[in-house]
Amino acid sequence: MDTNYSNAIADSGGDLISHIGLIDETGTEISGGSYARQAITWTTASGGTIRPNADLVFDIPAGVTVAGWSGYSASTLGIDYGGETLAAESYTNAGEYELIAAETGILHTSV
Repeated sequence: MDTNYSNAIADSGGDLISHIGLIDETGTEISGGSYARQAITWTTASGGTIRPNADLVFDIPAGVTVAGWSGYSASTLGIDYGGETLAAESYTNAGEYELIAAETGILHTSV
């Protein structure tokens, strides 16, 4: 299949993921404080890759390590479609974590 196919699959796959959440070093979604999944819209696929349209900012509770992100079908519960690991960042105190759109994406390839 060609790039047009990969882009079409990427755009369709993006429709499944409406929210991004952060996960800790055990693979569990972060919780507590005012943490919440963030709603997401995706760029039009290019080279089989979709990216968030904008950076996402999350409130992080104290005592948490951010170690990855995951895509979800809803703001709570829903389907966890998986995501990517991130460089671990520990928070002794509550703070904010910014997921940079240009560094975040989902690559769809045809095999």
